[in-house]
Amino acid sequence: MSVTEAGGSTGRERSVFARAGYRRLWAARTISQWGDVVQFTAVALLVFRLTGSGVGVSGAVVAEVLPVMLLAPLAGPLVDRLKRVKVMVGADVARALLASGLAIWHGQVAIAYVVAFGLSAGSVFFNPAAGSLLPNLVGDDQLVAANTGIWSAAVLSQVVLAPVAGVLAGTAGYTAAFALNATSFAISAALLTGLRSGEAPRPVIASSMWHQGRQAVRLLAADRLLRALALAQGLAALSAGASSALLVVLVRRHMHGTTTGFGLALAAIGIGAFTGPLVLRRLRPTEHHTRLVFGAFGLRGVVDLVLATVTALPAALGALVGYGLGTSTGNVSFSSLIQRHVRDDIRGRVFSAFDLIWHSARLVSIIAGGAVAGAYGIRTVYYAGGVLLILAALAGIGASRRQPNPESTES
Repeated sequence: MSVTEAGGSTGRERSVFARAGYRRLWAARTISQWGDVVQFTAVALLVFRLTGSGVGVSGAVVAEVLPVMLLAPLAGPLVDRLKRVKVMVGADVARALLASGLAIWHGQVAIAYVVAFGLSAGSVFFNPAAGSLLPNLVGDDQLVAANTGIWSAAVLSQVVLAPVAGVLAGTAGYTAAFALNATSFAISAALLTGLRSGEAPRPVIASSMWHQGRQAVRLLAADRLLRALALAQGLAALSAGASSALLVVLVRRHMHGTTTGFGLALAAIGIGAFTGPLVLRRLRPTEHHTRLVFGAFGLRGVVDLVLATVTALPAALGALVGYGLGTSTGNVSFSSLIQRHVRDDIRGRVFSAFDLIWHSARLVSIIAGGAVAGAYGIRTVYYAGGVLLILAALAGIGASRRQPNPESTES
């Protein structure tokens, strides 16, 4: 579909939601995201109540990151071997059972850590399966609109449900919060069970999943565009892990803000993140995706440099709107670019490889960021983060001017 008139983007969205398969995937991913938001908020509050320390909450974050590092090399090959709908249903059923268990037994921090690990492990399989399945449900020229719909719903879920989850845990109790979490995963699984994906039959693969995982790493190293994306992803994660975790410190100490100021900072990011897809909707379906991805890294880098420099909270809030805009346009363009560039039979492994890169570098960033902030001050963290993001943007300049490798785009 070629779009030339101003109303074309709206038409693309209508045509995407006219597809029954996409509607089911969108609804399942949105409801599953509700569970993710409730999980993150309620687990953090529960662990803090049980341990009374920030170190305890950090342990929950580590428990959520470790499954990606341990299981992503297996998740990608599994997604490429099995029907992706079945992988997603299995992940949702497992997460529903785990959340139900935490609704009943949540008096010990060890149980909370184990369940946080298990819920994150389910996402390791669910997310690459969903990202890999999407091109089977919509046309190539609808990928941006399709990813935009999923992203916008996720942002709204985060903004609306995070405070609701906190209130629910504080009033009705953790049993109610985790029961709601379990219900969301069960509904998602039920929706996906009826999804007709149109996936082609999987060929019999003789090699082991470990061998297939190594193939994905070799593909990222050999493919010019994927190599640039992987480098940029790693540099961005090294920046974002620390800057996101320490935003409250920047607002309170560098800008002398209150807890309300921190809430406004999160809201500013949310506004920008919701606005970003509106910008993408004005573009043609195939217009400058590579430049958008790397340009978004550069925008976020400039914002980090501004945040490290200014001391006035209003100026910081304006910059954070730009950060959210860069995050959303970058993520939607990033997913659409991979879905268009990578063959269907290896797409799951590529998505899992990028997940592994992001979360591994993010964990290093969180650990290093705290040490740097303590030794050199919070501004140093943001100056360093800004430089890393700008380097991520520069890493893609060459790739944005060249055509993708044929071996990756052939189906």
